[in-house]
Amino acid sequence: MTDTATPRQRFAGRTVIVFGAGSSGEGWSNGKAAAVAYAREGAAVACIDLNAAAAEETAGIIASEGGKAEAITADVTDTASVTRAVEAATARLGAIDVLHNNVGVTHMGGPAELSERDFEASVALNLGSVYRTCKAVLPGMAERRTGVIINISSIASIRWTGYPYFAYCATKAAVNQATVAIAMQYARQGIRANCVVPGAVDTPLIYKQIAGQYASTAEMVEKRAAMIPMGWMGNAWDIANAALFLASDEARFITGVCLPVDGGQSCQMVAPA
Repeated sequence: MTDTATPRQRFAGRTVIVFGAGSSGEGWSNGKAAAVAYAREGAAVACIDLNAAAAEETAGIIASEGGKAEAITADVTDTASVTRAVEAATARLGAIDVLHNNVGVTHMGGPAELSERDFEASVALNLGSVYRTCKAVLPGMAERRTGVIINISSIASIRWTGYPYFAYCATKAAVNQATVAIAMQYARQGIRANCVVPGAVDTPLIYKQIAGQYASTAEMVEKRAAMIPMGWMGNAWDIANAALFLASDEARFITGVCLPVDGGQSCQMVAPA
């Protein structure tokens, strides 16, 4: 599926809650694309974001296409805020069938350069968001004995990408194993958990968080494309497509998987300089 493809209806009658459903800039972020993709396949979607306008924009796109969506503001570093968002989504759209975690931030620097404040912020957001959203959603799923959790990680969790972001690597690696832990603990309760591991993708976020590592934006785009064996960066729809498959009944026998979606990037030994 791209932003114009004709979808199936794999999520008809289901409620999906997407944390990080907004975009940090013009274009399609991973979370924004996922929220719209779920809706196009029949889901009622709770679009959660810290930025109210970004959440409203995604919900508005869904509504303009005839879908059902609610925009809700939440801070994933605050348990009470996450709990309120889940309660609001459930009240407006029904019991949560799919939890999709898309929140993430990069703070540049190795242990020597990274401030303790930024390190703790990375942990609170990248890993803590998964803890808090699962804490709010899992009890209901366990009670109904059904549900799916999709976490979005990064190739930085399993490979050196050339970027000096120690905290991001560590926290996304933790997300991978947290996904496995959830999948195993709740497997007998009808709950699946899987993780998408994106490689270098072209989203609005890279222009804010990665561009400073290069002499120019053009150089960043060129060098990130060179990292990929296929020769080009993926986009938000590539990540959304993988997430939707893993969340769908087509993947009913798949749980505890961390799936690279990276054009072969994780298969090579080193990232090009």
